[in-house]
Amino acid sequence: MKAKVIGEFKKFIARGNVIDLAVGVIIGSAFTAITNSVVNDIIMPIVGILTGGVDFSDMRIVLKPATETAAEVAIRYGALINSVLNFLIVSIVIFCMIKSINTLKDKTKKEEEEAEKSNVPPKKADDVLLLEEIRDLLKEKNKN
Repeated sequence: MKAKVIGEFKKFIARGNVIDLAVGVIIGSAFTAITNSVVNDIIMPIVGILTGGVDFSDMRIVLKPATETAAEVAIRYGALINSVLNFLIVSIVIFCMIKSINTLKDKTKKEEEEAEKSNVPPKKADDVLLLEEIRDLLKEKNKN
């Protein structure tokens, strides 16, 4: 029973899509670190300058002020604004990165296609040409 489960597990792990998924998750987490760095270290300081250093996270509508026994009840719309802005900025950064990667891919593909077009197909060897002539003659003879 144990050997059967181990065998099934090996078969499951060896399947291509599981390995592809694992690679995708690892690359995705590395890509997330790059994206977060671009957003937090490059884009957000610029946004901070453009908005005059406004911190949206403090914006709220207080429904019930805090008392000694109860916490404040408030609608924190500033946190929503921050989340939406962060989403938009991350989306724009990812779009730009993917667009750049696709441009590089297209350029590489175009160069490969041009290289293929410029290559002249190799000349067939004399023995191959002779065999093709014999084949063609036999086809004609069998038709008649």
